[in-house]
Amino acid sequence: MFSNKEVENSVVSASLEVLIQHLDYYPDKPYMFNFLLSSRLLLQPYELMTQVCHMCEQQKRPVDHLLDEIRFYEVAKKLLHLLTEWTEKFPYDYKDKRMMRCLRNMTHDLAGEDEYSWRDMMETTRRLTKRLSALDLYEEAALNLAAKPNGILSVCHDPVILAQQLTHIELDKMSFIGPEEFLQPFARKAPKAKGQSSRVESYMEWFHTLSSLVATEISMPMKKKQRVKVAEFFMDVAQQCLDIGNFNSLMAIIAGMNMKCVSKMKNNCKKVYIKKFQLLEHQMDPCKNFEKYRTVLCEAAEECNPADSFLDNMFIPFFSLLIEDFRPLDIDFANMRRKNEHIKNLWDISKPVSDFVLWRQAICPFSRDDNVLQYVITTPVFTEEELHRTSNESRGNVEKDNRRSFKRAFKRFFKLH
Repeated sequence: MFSNKEVENSVVSASLEVLIQHLDYYPDKPYMFNFLLSSRLLLQPYELMTQVCHMCEQQKRPVDHLLDEIRFYEVAKKLLHLLTEWTEKFPYDYKDKRMMRCLRNMTHDLAGEDEYSWRDMMETTRRLTKRLSALDLYEEAALNLAAKPNGILSVCHDPVILAQQLTHIELDKMSFIGPEEFLQPFARKAPKAKGQSSRVESYMEWFHTLSSLVATEISMPMKKKQRVKVAEFFMDVAQQCLDIGNFNSLMAIIAGMNMKCVSKMKNNCKKVYIKKFQLLEHQMDPCKNFEKYRTVLCEAAEECNPADSFLDNMFIPFFSLLIEDFRPLDIDFANMRRKNEHIKNLWDISKPVSDFVLWRQAICPFSRDDNVLQYVITTPVFTEEELHRTSNESRGNVEKDNRRSFKRAFKRFFKLH
C-alpha cells in the first residue's frame, strides 16, 4: 500500500498505478496537466493511453442492466474531460498514429451511446486536427526557406519594427513547443520518425541563428563607418526588445555583439550607445546565476494570470536558461522508473512549464512586416570561421584606407611647401 501526500488538496506523490486511477475521479485541470506532463518520465503517452482505455473498458462492463446507461454516461463524461485536456495541452502526442487511432475508436464507441458526448468529442478532434495541420505547415515552411543577404538596413531602418518582428518570430516558435518536450531528455525514449527533430532544439537553434545574424550584419559592410552604424542599430533593437519583454531576442543580440569578431566594433560607437549597451548587459548579467533577470522572471510568473488579457502576460523568457533549470532538479529519475516508485516534485516540474504554456499564448499586438520577417528568417548567416575571415578582411581594408589617406596628406604637404 502506498500513501498519497497532498498539499492544498493536490496529489504531489503517489505510485504510477494510483495516479492513473486518480484520473477516474474527475480530477481538476492542474492535476491532469501535472500528471500528463510527468508520467512520460516512466512511460510513453501511447502506453498511458492504452491503460486509460483499459480502465474505461473495465468500468463499462455490465453489472445491472438498469444502471448500464447511467454508468456509460459517467464514464463518457470523465473520458471527455480527460481527452479534452490532453489534446489541448499536449496535442503533439497525437502525431503518433496509435494515439489518433485510439482517439477515433473512443469517438466511435461514443457515437452509438451518447450523442452529446459524441458531438463534444468530434469538436475536440476537430480542434486537434487543426492544430496538427498548422504544425505540419510550420515545419514544412521552416525546411523550405532560403534567401540571399542584402543587409538589414536595406530592409528595415527602424529598430522598433525589427524588435516587433523578432517578437512575432519568438511567439510563433514558442507556440509550437509542447509542454511535454521539456522532459524529453529524461523521459523514456520513443523511436523518432525519420527526419523528426525536437522543437525545443529548433527554438534553441534560433537563438544561435539570431546571434550569428547580428554578428554577420555588423561584419558584412566593408567600411568602418557603416559597420558602426549597424552595431548602433542593433543596440537600439536590443533596447526595444527589453521594453517589450522579449528577453530571448535581447540575450541573442547581446551574445551576437559580444562575439570576438565584432566586440571591438562596440568601442567605436558613440558614448551614448556604449552606455546603453552596458545597461542592457547589466540587465542580463550572468553573475549569481542571472540574479537580476531571475528577479524579473519571478515577477512575471507571479503576475501571470490566465484571467488577464494575453497582452498583460507578454513575456518571452531567456529560453536556454529555462531549459538549463530543469537539469539540477532534485529528482532521481532512475529510482522513479523502478517498480512502485512514486513520481515526486510534480509542482517543481510543472510550475515553470505551465508559466511557459501561458506566456506562449500571448497574442502579439504588433503588425506583421512580411519583408522584414522573410529577411530575418531566411538570410544565411556566417559561420564562426567566416565571421573571423570577414573581420580580418574588413580590418585590412581599413588599414588600406588609412595608408591612402596618409599618402594624399603627404602629397598635399609637399605641394604647399
